[in-house]
Amino acid sequence: MILRLATRSLMARALTVGLTVLAIALSVALFLGIEKVRTGARASFADTISGTDLIVGARSGSVQLLLYSVFRIGNATNNVTWDSYQDIAARPEVDWIVPISLGDSHRQFRVMGTTPAFFDRYKYRGDRDLVIGEGAGLNDLYDAVIGADVAQALGYAVGDAIVVSHGVASFTDHDDQPFRVAGIVEKTGTPVDRTVIVSLEAIEAIHVDWQQGGVALGGPAGPATPVETIRAMDLTPSAITAALVGVDQRTQIFGLQRWVNDYSQEPLLAVLPGVALQELWQIVGVAETALVAVSGMVVVTALLGMMAMILSSLNERRREMAIWRAMGARPATILSLLVLEAVVMAALGAILGFMLLYAGLWIAQPLFDAAFGLWLPIAAPHAQEFAVLGAVVLAAAVASLVPALRAYRLSLADGMMVKI
Repeated sequence: MILRLATRSLMARALTVGLTVLAIALSVALFLGIEKVRTGARASFADTISGTDLIVGARSGSVQLLLYSVFRIGNATNNVTWDSYQDIAARPEVDWIVPISLGDSHRQFRVMGTTPAFFDRYKYRGDRDLVIGEGAGLNDLYDAVIGADVAQALGYAVGDAIVVSHGVASFTDHDDQPFRVAGIVEKTGTPVDRTVIVSLEAIEAIHVDWQQGGVALGGPAGPATPVETIRAMDLTPSAITAALVGVDQRTQIFGLQRWVNDYSQEPLLAVLPGVALQELWQIVGVAETALVAVSGMVVVTALLGMMAMILSSLNERRREMAIWRAMGARPATILSLLVLEAVVMAALGAILGFMLLYAGLWIAQPLFDAAFGLWLPIAAPHAQEFAVLGAVVLAAAVASLVPALRAYRLSLADGMMVKI
């Protein structure tokens, strides 16, 4: 009976109740959405490079090395010489090693030079392999394999010609040596989707006529070396940006890391991807906490608004409550009615917020992937989310005690004093 009375009372004030429910729903969606993005970002970053034991690059910071070598964020401070790379590859602990050369771009997408072993050794989301859905791999010097986002954004298909730009800012093009799209990698939800992959030799080839970041005005090769001449050259790189390393046994990781960090020929740094990610989360942890706190305060504000709405309606409902008392309703019944109204509003708001959350994730998932290369998984609701919904409803019940206790104290005579 009390539930029916509460429902009818809320329906009689549909506009104000609807706005209150919407405020609660938006606050709940914001709170859960921030948590979803936070956990999704961590999972996406962790799944980006699953099968690599060490990342080796020039000595800088572990987070910086991870960001530019794996996530294509930022730039390297220095390169690793080819001799140093070969010394690392010759170590008995090394099972496999994949060189990476960065620095060029194509229409704001990063270009990465590597070897065909990259497609065999790179793993994501556990043990998933890269799959070339269309075309083939790197078989020719001027072949390029592009990520799914590159193909979609620029409308490329296998066989199309692309021109690589020198540097990230794309001010100067290597238009004398165009590449051909040889293959398109299937969607991975990793930075590979936004990468143009070419061979290490191709990176060297397009820089044959370049010196100090610009076209050479003279020199052995000349400013316009024919492609046939370049193909006949020794295109072994003199330096690379970084290398992904897999060890033969996991117990050898720290020994190899120490050897690289103590390498005497040049300053190098070897980092464990997982450890570098933890350092990254520690750096952004303060911002994460601030966002969660702000979203929590939004929920509290919505509940306070609900409490204010119930309080403001008490004066208008004094006659209604007096009639209930005259009909034999106990003060506790009126208190329970107001608490139940708040619980119903909070429950409706929480459920609506939950629906808005997953609708927003469904809409935002491709947008985040296209803009940041960040794949937000849409998984089944878990216990923590239901606990948040329950906490919102419980908090609404507690907040409603303020107007409910006020209504409890209203006397029958006070209610009958309303003029007709």
